[in-house]
Amino acid sequence: MTSPLQLEPLITPPAVAWWPPAPGWWALLLLAIAGACLAWRHRHWRPAQAPVVEAEATEPQEDPLRTEALIELAMLDRPYGGAPAGAWLQQLNALLKRLCRIHYPASNSHILNGRQWLAFLDNRCPAAGLTRWMVLVEGVYKPECKLDDKAIDGLNQSVAVWIRKHV
Repeated sequence: MTSPLQLEPLITPPAVAWWPPAPGWWALLLLAIAGACLAWRHRHWRPAQAPVVEAEATEPQEDPLRTEALIELAMLDRPYGGAPAGAWLQQLNALLKRLCRIHYPASNSHILNGRQWLAFLDNRCPAAGLTRWMVLVEGVYKPECKLDDKAIDGLNQSVAVWIRKHV
């Protein structure tokens, strides 16, 4: 045993070389490079886009639903010459309710009637002025509702305006 006065010199650890790194560090370096490449590629990759064709400003695209509704409105037989108008008024209401059900599915417009129904229509398109056509909702319930030709044309025109401006 050595005495406390005779200490042995300190042992210095062997120098650890930082190069070449252990195999795990090589794998980590390769993963980092691959991740950087994938991130760069993902950032700069864009799918092929179809060429944008600009529509002419003079001709607005016609909505097929609007066109179909206007054709159906034009095909309805108008009760000219003092013929009973009840069936025609029912068809107008049915057309408007179908259009409202498509455009406003959550509004429950199909259960409205009378002034509420006309107010609903007028709130959606005030330019049509359908609230002045109370006969649209009352005429359906009258047994012999008859309209003069001017009233028939006016109501038909108001419904057409509503369809054109709203649908």
